[in-house]
Amino acid sequence: MTLPLTLTPRDDTAPLADRLALSAATTRGAHLSTDGFGDWLAGRRLANAFRVDRVPFAALDGWSFQETTGDLAHRSGRFFTVRGLHVTERGAPYGDGPQAEWYQPTIEQPEVGVLGILAKEFDGVLHFLMQAKMEPGNPNLLQLSPTVQATRSNYTKAHRGADVKYIEHFVGPGRGRVVADALQSEHGSWFYRKSNRNMIVEAEGEVPLLDDFCWLTLGQLAQLLHRDNVVNMDSRTVLSALPLTQPAEGALHSDTQLLSWITGERARHDVHAERVPLAALPGWRRDDMAVEHEEGRYFKVVAVSVQAGNREVTSWTQPLFEPVGTGVTAFLTRTFDGTPHVLVHARVEGGFLDTVELGPTVQYTPGNYAHLPPQERPLFLDAVVRAPAGRIRYEAVHSEEGGRFLNAESRYLLVDAEERDAPLEPPPGYAWVTPGQLTWLVRHGHYLNVQARTLLACLNAVHAVAR
Repeated sequence: MTLPLTLTPRDDTAPLADRLALSAATTRGAHLSTDGFGDWLAGRRLANAFRVDRVPFAALDGWSFQETTGDLAHRSGRFFTVRGLHVTERGAPYGDGPQAEWYQPTIEQPEVGVLGILAKEFDGVLHFLMQAKMEPGNPNLLQLSPTVQATRSNYTKAHRGADVKYIEHFVGPGRGRVVADALQSEHGSWFYRKSNRNMIVEAEGEVPLLDDFCWLTLGQLAQLLHRDNVVNMDSRTVLSALPLTQPAEGALHSDTQLLSWITGERARHDVHAERVPLAALPGWRRDDMAVEHEEGRYFKVVAVSVQAGNREVTSWTQPLFEPVGTGVTAFLTRTFDGTPHVLVHARVEGGFLDTVELGPTVQYTPGNYAHLPPQERPLFLDAVVRAPAGRIRYEAVHSEEGGRFLNAESRYLLVDAEERDAPLEPPPGYAWVTPGQLTWLVRHGHYLNVQARTLLACLNAVHAVAR
């Protein structure tokens, strides 16, 4: 006997839209007020001992530079390795011949981590379980992270530490309803082909509230995204996957046209990224305390010693990448026929799995380009850094992933532009897209880079706060 079947709607996000909208409109949570969040976070900081010290490479426990290659690796063969990367790119200015070539250190970590946020209704409103997590590279050490932020080495206990809390909701059988689930890239400028699984899962049944965790609504998270260095990078990339932005009826380019443009950008760029020995990188030097560029630009590889009373392992040493200077990361925005659009850049980074991902209009660290004449500096930079206050819709300083990067901060902005700043017909490599189209793309892997995903989360936060 054949049992009757009930088909599932292909798009199952529609029933969720009203619940997400209610959560975004709710700025007082069932367990913690936004006004009380600062005191709660300060309390978690006082409840645990945190310390990060710079140390020479010789003080690293278990890490060493390999004799044959100079690569910086852990004796276990796990965690990650700092190697050299040689990148060549053709096609950047729509011409023939080699257009760009560079050498750099890169982080190779051939494992997929889990970044997961657990959701649950309280008093009829969706709340999201967030963690006050210490990362050694955070400027203020403690920031708001996803429920689970763990590499495979963490949750398989390669470090021989404690269990990762709440991991069973994301990798075990019988988990709740999956709201979003996609593989997304990490920083292509620093990682070599690294991906994380970005997940949001609505829990079924009771969920115990453990120390260092709190339930917050989307409205509260939107308010916190307006504060400097509170919501960490991993939280921002996961929150960008929520289908908060309802698709507009129209756009400058249809979804099919947009996909075709992205495919064309990927096809025209010929990017070759070859791993090479760290010891043989032209333009880079190493001493007892750092691997750095000979002209003092880009970033350094440094070593730290860490103590954190509430982590799975309470003390350790590790390398970190430390950028030189604060970045500027921005979307220029315009409204066409009543529909908001943002200007994206088809961006090449040496560590991407594919050649191109969509990045912000401007993604720039001033010190890296100060030696260049103005005409060789990033496009649209002046429209961002010289924008009057009245055109800045959003501005906050956010730090990048504190588990691998030390004091890596960027000034994130959303800036309203005019035709003279950002024309309707932008230069090659740029395109106008709607926030709804970004939301659609981010539910699939490797279309938006991590900086663009942060800005999408900020766009949603601006919309929520403006309600």
